[in-house]
Amino acid sequence: DDTGRVVWGDQLMALFWREILPRHPGTKALVEVKCSQALVDEILRLGGEPVFSRTGHSLIKAKMRELKAVFTGEMSGHMFFADEYFGYDDAFYAAGRLLRLLSHSSEPFSALVNTIPRYYSTAETRIGCSDRHKFAVVKRLTEQFRREYPVIDVDGVRVLFPDGWGLVRASNTQPVLVARCEAKTPESLRRITGIMGQVLMAQPEVEPFDWEY
Repeated sequence: DDTGRVVWGDQLMALFWREILPRHPGTKALVEVKCSQALVDEILRLGGEPVFSRTGHSLIKAKMRELKAVFTGEMSGHMFFADEYFGYDDAFYAAGRLLRLLSHSSEPFSALVNTIPRYYSTAETRIGCSDRHKFAVVKRLTEQFRREYPVIDVDGVRVLFPDGWGLVRASNTQPVLVARCEAKTPESLRRITGIMGQVLMAQPEVEPFDWEY
């Protein structure tokens, strides 16, 4: 933004949904499974219906066509507009839409970003696990967590805690598991990373790791 901060893809999506959802009330809003709960909360506040999707631009575009979704994006910054465009990730068009959004606001970009709730989170943490075992490990983790917590299992397992969530999924391209946690307070984040880490390290196929921040 104008202060030099990185603006993540889910934050951009929250801003774009503020423009799009009033024109498409009640529409299904695709949310990549590793996006912040702040995005989900914003979609609900605006009257949309969040639908979690798998990670990967080809998978997201296929899901968009299936649901006839008007917009979605990825944490990586790829944005897919189908409300006034063709539904693929065109960086120049996305930049133009952001400029249009900013031109309609009297506030600087940083002020708009500040209106999005910020939760405490880890970075995406890559954990060594062979291609041979990674999907079986994720399936086992899903079954284990499901016995104690609500889960979303469209891509790996997103474990829902009262004050946050933890995600483990198998990378599509590398011999690793990708994990991320988010919570409303630092104390809750420590508790969630502790629970997720303990279960991960109990799997013999998973290499030792430290959470990245």
